[in-house]
Amino acid sequence: MSTPKILILGAGYGGLLTTLQLQKKLNYNEAEITLVNKHNYHYITTWLHEPAAGTASADHARVNLEGLLNEDKVQFVKGTVQSIQPNEQSVTLENGDVLTYDYLVIGLGSEPETFGIEGLKEHAFSIRSINAVRQIREHIEYMFAKYKNEPHRTDYLTFVVGGAGFTGIEFCGELGDRLPELCQEFDVDPELVKVYCIEAAPTALPGFDPELVQYAMDVLERKGIEFKIGTPIKQCTADGVLLATGEEIKSKTVIWAAGVRGNSIVEKAGFEVMRGRVKVDEYLRAPGYENVFVVGDCALIFNEEGRPYPPTAQIAVQEGETLGENLAALIRGELPQKFVPHLQGTLASLGKGEGIGQVGSKKLFGSTAAMMKKASDLRYLYKIGGVGLALKKVKL
Repeated sequence: MSTPKILILGAGYGGLLTTLQLQKKLNYNEAEITLVNKHNYHYITTWLHEPAAGTASADHARVNLEGLLNEDKVQFVKGTVQSIQPNEQSVTLENGDVLTYDYLVIGLGSEPETFGIEGLKEHAFSIRSINAVRQIREHIEYMFAKYKNEPHRTDYLTFVVGGAGFTGIEFCGELGDRLPELCQEFDVDPELVKVYCIEAAPTALPGFDPELVQYAMDVLERKGIEFKIGTPIKQCTADGVLLATGEEIKSKTVIWAAGVRGNSIVEKAGFEVMRGRVKVDEYLRAPGYENVFVVGDCALIFNEEGRPYPPTAQIAVQEGETLGENLAALIRGELPQKFVPHLQGTLASLGKGEGIGQVGSKKLFGSTAAMMKKASDLRYLYKIGGVGLALKKVKL
């Protein structure tokens, strides 16, 4: 009998954890494991707001795959997935290579959800990859430099953040810390710098405890962030944004942080999707396919009340670990286990030494929440790369 081929697409949280779990569980000859990823590194998505604002280097959020993978057990292919042909059990890469599989794991991550807002794709930045956040950081610095040559252009010093969910709030926290340094470096009067955080929903951090939301907004307002809540963006242009209220904000920097959808490759492959995400069964399988599994931002899982779980890093990590176990079980003719998310709480950073969080019924504020977030990050680094990686990456 031939050795089963497991093909894993994407080294985000779900794909990487599936790979590492299989690497740990299976012996050398039990399966051919292939991991395909666009880059030779994994990045910590929950840290991307820091390099985007310029409070950390992009390298800080990056973990080289070479140090995590055992090449005797896992073959790594650096490539971009172009299409998936589930009926042929094959995947085509952009360079024309075709990879076949017995078991497929789709962990291709997300794309920004623009909600049909005109001009967003063309004119807004998005906090979504190492290269994207490098570009945001350089653009912000360039705006300060440009303003010094054209001091009448205050739109260079106006920054619009679309979305007051986790990414938007965390980015505003870091930007609030970074702007005073930039003002000093470029000799710019801080009074001229404006940051607007615009949210269509009736509250910032929708679904979060109101007391924690208020605390977060107070912290950010002290850092100079101005909120416009319950105010949808209607249009984004090269000159700024037009709001549903009719107000126009002139800005050369619009950063969109208001939601994601699953990778469009999944929908094009013919899987049933909602906003690009596959409604998987309790074993993380795509409907109609016994051998295709979906994790992370591409997977849609509902709780008992019939509401979807948010596509968070902690759920993607748990999906990857469970799926790694299950694939090892399937290969050995054992029974898989159902996937049940265990929510360990939610933590958000608000810049240096500040944060909010909810762990069970306990609310966390300020430095306590910030410390808890660091501990949670450390736990993840330890999980994927042991003590060495945790010590190398920790930022105290």
